Amino acid sequence: MRQTAGITLVFLTLTVPLSGPAADGLPGETSFEKVVLATNLTEPIQLSISGQGEVYFGERRGAVKRWSPSSSQVTTLATLPTFTGPEDGLLGLALDPGFTTNRWVYIFHSAHGVQENRVSRFTVDGERLDLASEKVLLRIPTLPRKPNHSGGGLAFDAQGNLYASTGDYTFINDSGGYTPLDERPGRETFDSQRTAANSNDLRGKILRIHPEPDGSYSIPRGNLFPPGTPRTLPEIYILGCRNPFRFSVDSRTGWLVWGDVGPDALEPSPERGAAGFDEFNLAKEAGNFGWPYFVADNKPYRRFDFATHTPGPLFDPAHPVNNSPNNTGVHDLPPAQPALIWYPPGISTRFPQMGSGARSAMAGPIYHYEPELASARKFPREFDGRLFLFEWERGWIKTAQLSKEGHLERLDPFLPDLTFKRPISMSFGPDGALYLIEWGTAWYNNTDAQIVRVQPRG
Repeated sequence: MRQTAGITLVFLTLTVPLSGPAADGLPGETSFEKVVLATNLTEPIQLSISGQGEVYFGERRGAVKRWSPSSSQVTTLATLPTFTGPEDGLLGLALDPGFTTNRWVYIFHSAHGVQENRVSRFTVDGERLDLASEKVLLRIPTLPRKPNHSGGGLAFDAQGNLYASTGDYTFINDSGGYTPLDERPGRETFDSQRTAANSNDLRGKILRIHPEPDGSYSIPRGNLFPPGTPRTLPEIYILGCRNPFRFSVDSRTGWLVWGDVGPDALEPSPERGAAGFDEFNLAKEAGNFGWPYFVADNKPYRRFDFATHTPGPLFDPAHPVNNSPNNTGVHDLPPAQPALIWYPPGISTRFPQMGSGARSAMAGPIYHYEPELASARKFPREFDGRLFLFEWERGWIKTAQLSKEGHLERLDPFLPDLTFKRPISMSFGPDGALYLIEWGTAWYNNTDAQIVRVQPRG
């Protein structure tokens, strides 16, 4: 253990064997070691790795930091003046695909005195992040009284398109763990139809834009609504999300995979509809994934009059319609798409591997084995094509085998003998090792947050 400029650097190796069908069903036998790179961190929330293996990461309270593989030290590059309310702050960070030469980093963050979350571009200048270099690309509206679900993930695809996830920004109080559809006057922030099901609102979505060198952006082909479509926003790629906090975009297939944190109802209700489920979703093209009208494999909710407590008809996933007075977008929405994996608070009959308890689904990358890569740290061939999924609340990582069409074929635990301390961001580095942030054991104010590297034991 070593102290450097207030950062505790720990070099700790835990060796865990992974073998055969009894562990995760993968062929062969591989021992992994978990190397702790840095501790003494304050709410680290998303990482992005440069081509040189540097780990850039943001902390929710505004610090932007870098771990160097050559010095094994953490440097604070800057601290953004962020508002860190219930679910806001610095929430996402992604390096530009051309970072080696242009030194651009994109950050999803709140701002003091302004009712918005921003996706901004900054320039790294040597040992600092130049705050004066900020170029604001997206402005996502917020409110003085903060509802739930801000989202905040960022990632690039192989074409240089930037994706940003936004939560539905809706109060979940008074909905009984079911879908919030309160259309009464003065209760607009209790109605997710005004955001997630609104084609004219950036919230409750996964957005896709193409950043331009001057700090502006263009709209890629294939987003959900073509530019110029009345009462729609062309930035929308995925509509109908509740809180799509962590996602990944596969560099080879272009598939978008994300976890969506669901509502809390333990049982379905005759008056309200489906119980609560978390979801892992996969999209090969733009689409509507149903919230707040559907959950899981398109299990429907009922229209519900919150003034009279009178249930209405079930929503139709083939023809979802947003007739809320709080909707500023189109009324007729695209058909809803079902989730890839869904699971409730209790044991799932469909996916018992997911366990039980509190839920917070998050999606990591798909691993691609590179035989030419000369690295002792790279994952072995048996993980080729495996999708890595992780759970913030339950503290596990699993791998999913997908068909060429993107269908789930099998789901296996990864290092089941280890409990990861609320994993919140993960990525494979240029060395083929898995890097991840462990948020820590508590919701906030952790003393055990850390960045770790998982690699085969040499």
